[in-house]
Amino acid sequence: MATLGLLSGTKSVKSVKVSFRLPYYTQWGQSLIVCGSVPVLGSWNVKKGLLLTPVHQGGELIWRGSIAVPSGFDCEYSYYVVDDEKNVLRWEMGRRRKLLLPEGILNGQEVELRDLWQTGSDALPFRSAFKNVIFRQSFDWKIEAPVGIKNIKVDQEADTIFVQFKICCPNIEEDISVYVVGNHAKLGQWKAQNGLKLSYGGDSIWQADCVVQKGDFPIKYRYCKYGREGSITLENAPNRELTIDSSNNQSRYIFLSDGMLREMPWRGAGVAMPMFSVRTESDLGVGEFLDLKLLVDLAVESGFHLVQLLPINDTSVHGMWWDSYPYSSLSVFALHPLYLRVQAVSESTPQDVKQEIEKEKHLLDGKDVDYEATMATKLSIAKKIFNLEKDLILNSTSFQEFFSENEDWLKPYAAFCFLRDFFETSDHSQWGRFSHYSKEKLEKLVAKDSVHYDTICFHYYIQYHLHLQLSEAAAYARKKGVVLKGDLPIGVDRNSVDTWVYPNLFRMNTSTGAPPDYFDKNGQNWGFPTYNWEEMSTDNYAWWRARLTQMSKYFTAYRIDHILGFFRIWELPDHAMTGLVGKFRPSIALSQDELEREGIWDFNRLSRPYIRQQLLEDVFGASWTFVSTNFLTEYQKQHYEFKEDCNTEKKIAAKLKSLAERSLLLEGEDKIRRNLFDLIQNIVLIRDPEDPRKFYPRFNIEDTTSFKDLDDNSKNILKRLYYDYYFHRQENLWRQNALKTLPALLDSSDMLACGEDLGLIPSCVHPVMQELGLIGLRIQRMPSEPGQEFGIPSQYNYMTVCAPSCHDCSTLRAWWEEDEERRHRYFKSVVGSDMLPPDRCVPEIANYVIRQHVEAPSMWAIFPLQDLLALKEEYTTRPAAEETINDPTNPKHYWRYRSHVTLETLIKDNELKAIIKDLVAGSGRSYPLGESDIRVNNVSAAATTEKVANGGEKIYLTTESGGMPQKEVLVVH
Repeated sequence: MATLGLLSGTKSVKSVKVSFRLPYYTQWGQSLIVCGSVPVLGSWNVKKGLLLTPVHQGGELIWRGSIAVPSGFDCEYSYYVVDDEKNVLRWEMGRRRKLLLPEGILNGQEVELRDLWQTGSDALPFRSAFKNVIFRQSFDWKIEAPVGIKNIKVDQEADTIFVQFKICCPNIEEDISVYVVGNHAKLGQWKAQNGLKLSYGGDSIWQADCVVQKGDFPIKYRYCKYGREGSITLENAPNRELTIDSSNNQSRYIFLSDGMLREMPWRGAGVAMPMFSVRTESDLGVGEFLDLKLLVDLAVESGFHLVQLLPINDTSVHGMWWDSYPYSSLSVFALHPLYLRVQAVSESTPQDVKQEIEKEKHLLDGKDVDYEATMATKLSIAKKIFNLEKDLILNSTSFQEFFSENEDWLKPYAAFCFLRDFFETSDHSQWGRFSHYSKEKLEKLVAKDSVHYDTICFHYYIQYHLHLQLSEAAAYARKKGVVLKGDLPIGVDRNSVDTWVYPNLFRMNTSTGAPPDYFDKNGQNWGFPTYNWEEMSTDNYAWWRARLTQMSKYFTAYRIDHILGFFRIWELPDHAMTGLVGKFRPSIALSQDELEREGIWDFNRLSRPYIRQQLLEDVFGASWTFVSTNFLTEYQKQHYEFKEDCNTEKKIAAKLKSLAERSLLLEGEDKIRRNLFDLIQNIVLIRDPEDPRKFYPRFNIEDTTSFKDLDDNSKNILKRLYYDYYFHRQENLWRQNALKTLPALLDSSDMLACGEDLGLIPSCVHPVMQELGLIGLRIQRMPSEPGQEFGIPSQYNYMTVCAPSCHDCSTLRAWWEEDEERRHRYFKSVVGSDMLPPDRCVPEIANYVIRQHVEAPSMWAIFPLQDLLALKEEYTTRPAAEETINDPTNPKHYWRYRSHVTLETLIKDNELKAIIKDLVAGSGRSYPLGESDIRVNNVSAAATTEKVANGGEKIYLTTESGGMPQKEVLVVH
């Protein structure tokens, strides 16, 4: 058999063997694949990628594989975990790896790529919050040697190996060098000043080459920063080790990708404040975007690197105070006119309008936000200014650029607002021929020759100025080294621009909520339609990606509201008012066949409200006959069912309202409604409205009399199925769902992402968040650990945001004062004191709790401004209950809390700022140092060395972390 080399006319191809090596632990049935941009690595088709082979080496599981490539080969590649069918289970986060083979590698030689799996946390330093704000540099690093481009010259006769060290170091100051030091002579024998200096290769990558003898292995080493006057910062981790396989004599080139420089984890702090809650001397009844500049100043002077807001999108659905709810967006793209500073709209505002503004400032300067009056006033004043300068603004280059960049959402938004006002409702099903959106209808609505074109342009005009003002504030925050963190609501209002334009993306016959939890024993019903994820996936979640792209124009970080919704959502029928009788979507239902195999047969008994006469008498007393006459039908002796006109929660509420208006109710409307809701929720199984042979166990079935009246065998079967449904059988499905949806969000912008993971947390959630580099949330009074009443901040994971409270619960001060017994338990278990705690949350208590949180390992400690005000007695005169932002148990809560202290007052309060900054600095957290010298992770070290046994050295490091000197001894051997 002839070989190719003997065939006449063939040209010899110079071939190099490229070997991949990655340490990674997998579960049974999982494998690793390398997939890349070239055919030999699958051309990004993972199923055609290179399948690696596992080898146990010491205590590690090493995955290996190799390909033959021509000289000068280059490509991009990544690693993937797959199952036996090569379906992707997870993949590396961060940027794609780049391979460019250097010149000088001889035919037949082997190049070994030693990589480390890139986790989600490895990618965080390249998110805009760090890259463009916290680690922002006022200087540019000069690329000394582009990554991978080298001419290698190795003596092929000598017993030597070429090694390239490569490390990622995104946070480095000017005049600092990166070295690799180790136990080899070329690595300085552990002396940093004699180590191997790395060159900057771009993209935060530092690299250096050296040639060593095979007999020199194993080599132990670390990376370090070497600065002015000999300051040293060594990696904060055990030594790295480089070994070679003695049985492999071909590999003469080793390219090390050592991941991130292992430093002390960066930690920072921030302040949380809803935009509407801000009070300044310039605002008109509510916080405004330009007020963020003052909030940023306060943050910097208090040692905070972050300012967190609630959603700021337009919520003008009802035209009344209900629209104060910031999580029910009219448009996920449009900004809220509430936050416009009308004084800054024009430089030539007429004097009479200026006088009107000053007059309204005094009228609207109340204790709380007057949502309706403030909106009406701002729109009225803005309309007067618009009428004077509309031609000038609409024809300006700046406006034209804004319109061109945003017209895809801006036109539908303006048209929607016009139709909403014309028909006096946002319910687009009531808009006649405009009920169904089309581009043709839209273009007619926004046409320049239409009689209402000025009205359309007014909405453009408002959004343009909101954009300018928020952009100005966002740029100011970045310049000051402060991360501006936004909020991504999980839902949109069912009567919104988005449901009008994209009805196929929503399940309009459903409602979104949350099962019973810490906030509400009856669950929550938010009223949003659930998402049609299947339809969204057809264009790779373009609507979501557009949302995040829009947010990233202003924010460098964001909070994903109810991140569980990307794993599964609590779905309710649209006729529900409470959040109790719902089901998870997606989920694996209990099929009728499955239930029958288990011995469950009476599906009507289990899935209809279980109403017996005795129960009616027990619940309603003497009024039971009135209730049964008006709401129920006796279908067999002493067995009742709801009448057709009141067989849902919404129908019950409507009928009760009608009876109350006619003064026919014998008891209070609220009490009867609660009891009737309990009756209609008295079921064991929920029948799927789309498939009658599928069922879902009702949440907390053991609390129902329907369950209690079953025989013991049926109870045991249903309990087992209940716990399987809620805690086991969905885990893999939900994990796969999240890994389809969340990466589309994370990849659509470079913002830092945090996930609100409170409530009933499936076990699949935290591993997926960790894998994707998503930062979780820890609220001390809502611990995620089972059996704990209070969280222990010192035990929190690094990839978390910790806080003593949030906008969805009472403030620290109110929480402390509302429950005496709980206060005693907290004082004993957390403070560790048997003394009687003070009745009030005095500054000493606030200081203790805040110190607990800033000292936590969490990446971020973020505090509501109300909790910070509790540090000083003079700011605690307002009743604590008035400082609560939201009451999750009340679907019609008025979101109107407004700080009783202006930002100007707080900025002048040097005592409060010093208290806060001392807490932040004393915890070792980073803090902004000022406009001209923004440096974070400020660690410098004066080092002395002392010889120790066995030829090693003891290195004494005096470090400064966040301004606090700390002395440590690090033994390197």
